[in-house]
Amino acid sequence: MIWQTSRFQIDLSQPRVMGIVNVTPDSFFDGGKYFTQPGNFSDVFAHCDQLISDGADLLDIGGESTRPGAVPLSLAEELARVLPVVRHAVKLGVPVSVDTYKPEVMQAVLDLGADIINDVWALRQPGAAQVVAKHPSCGVCLMHMHREPLTMQRAPMEGDVVAQVLTFLERAAHDLQSAGVDSARIVLDVGIGFGKTVAQNFSLLARQKEFLAAGYPLLAAWSRKSSLAAMSGSSRAAEGRLESEDRLVPSLAAALLAVDRGARIVRVHDVRETVQALKVWAVAR
Repeated sequence: MIWQTSRFQIDLSQPRVMGIVNVTPDSFFDGGKYFTQPGNFSDVFAHCDQLISDGADLLDIGGESTRPGAVPLSLAEELARVLPVVRHAVKLGVPVSVDTYKPEVMQAVLDLGADIINDVWALRQPGAAQVVAKHPSCGVCLMHMHREPLTMQRAPMEGDVVAQVLTFLERAAHDLQSAGVDSARIVLDVGIGFGKTVAQNFSLLARQKEFLAAGYPLLAAWSRKSSLAAMSGSSRAAEGRLESEDRLVPSLAAALLAVDRGARIVRVHDVRETVQALKVWAVAR
């Protein structure tokens, strides 16, 4: 299975690790850790370099937090955060994904040589699908999100979440193909934590293989998510105190389960540890 992107044909016969690069002061896990002052990108550049040294197959750069309750960011601010990092990342020899829903940002990063658009809105914003469709070969990841980041956890989904998410993603992929985008360019993400309860998130993992019937590669993004804290069984978790920095082991377990159930890309903060865990999985499978 090949994922066609702007500059690379990514071989998905083995699972690939996508390293997260948050150029934000407010992302739920590492907001502000690498981007501390506007205009100072040295730490972000070094983080990109380190993720590749740790074994990342791809980088995913995002300038706007989409954590629950996040307030939308202006176009000008997102461009100011993201473009310098993309300019650096496209020189590093790996596919570069940009996590954005704004068509203007999509066009700008593709013009700089980015390979993939990773959109939590699944190209539902006006003009977004047109930007991707007119590009000859960029990859795209379509994610399911219930409602929108500011309000998505106030009223999570109801009913059979697997059936609803699968229907949504199949329709989004079909619509994109109808616009002229080849199926080899499309990857799907069920959207863990985006308008779903803890139980619903884990049902998506338990029944993940059902999504393989859609015929597209799956990207799994469990890294450091709050649902992992809720199910870890520790006293700190029971008290609601298992912070995001304490969720490494549950994140690795979820990544391995996702891969074992058919995911071809795992989007993670902890690249080195995930690469090591996947090496054990590959030997023992």
